[in-house]
Amino acid sequence: MKRAEVKAEIGRGLERSCVRTGRERIVAAPGADGLERIEARFFGAAYARHRHDTYAIGLTLSGVQRFWYRGAERVSLPGQILVLHPDETHDGGAGDETALRYRMLYVEPALIAAALDEAAAPPFVAEPVIDDAPLAAVLAEALGALDAPLDELERDDLVDRLARALDRRAGRSARSLARPAARRAKIARDYLDAHATRPVSSLELERAAGLDRYALSRHFRALYATSPHRYLLMRRLARARALIGAGAPLAEIAAATGFADQAHFSRHFKKAYGLPPGRWAALTAG
Repeated sequence: MKRAEVKAEIGRGLERSCVRTGRERIVAAPGADGLERIEARFFGAAYARHRHDTYAIGLTLSGVQRFWYRGAERVSLPGQILVLHPDETHDGGAGDETALRYRMLYVEPALIAAALDEAAAPPFVAEPVIDDAPLAAVLAEALGALDAPLDELERDDLVDRLARALDRRAGRSARSLARPAARRAKIARDYLDAHATRPVSSLELERAAGLDRYALSRHFRALYATSPHRYLLMRRLARARALIGAGAPLAEIAAATGFADQAHFSRHFKKAYGLPPGRWAALTAG
């Protein structure tokens, strides 16, 4: 699928969701486990430098997308694909005076690893801006109609095709952890998911996973591309975003998600998403 064809395919879904022309915004699609799909429109600088624990894979639809990533300024033009690895610091915004419009797919690395091999390390794509026909075809399906939910079978098929495309772009077959190490890391991840709104100590996680904290940290990062600490923090922030969407006051959200106070919550939110929570609330308001 050529760049112009991908843009046209995704553009067919834009007519329904991009009704608020002329204003900056973030429009989120219906949720799916392990996947998040958005469309965003910005003028000028949009996001401060930040990092999240998912892959960010998307397509520039119009304007020029300029961003800092792995020590250099990058540029994506309409129809080009972006692939940002989990836990890599980056920023983003419009590269000229025109509006930037793009769609992005955020994917938990655990899904990619599971599609390749239960103990596979997430593939690293060195070049963040690419032209790739098979990957473009996957994105056209995933991002073409953000108002339509993905059912479970559709999600699984997309994840599998996406994982194969990323592994191919990484130029290697999937490397795997030893099975016992992968199992311990998964136990730790499940434990953090179950206790995501409170602090979890290293000793507590050691006991849950049956592995010392340093080995656990090493295996966890190899499998999920982030540390246990960052993973837990991002689960708390994901819960905070859901509460923002429900219209809860920021001070109440900070308390409900285990942060010391609203200032503490706001600092971590901006580090993770590049925007303070009040700005996020304004951009995502219906």
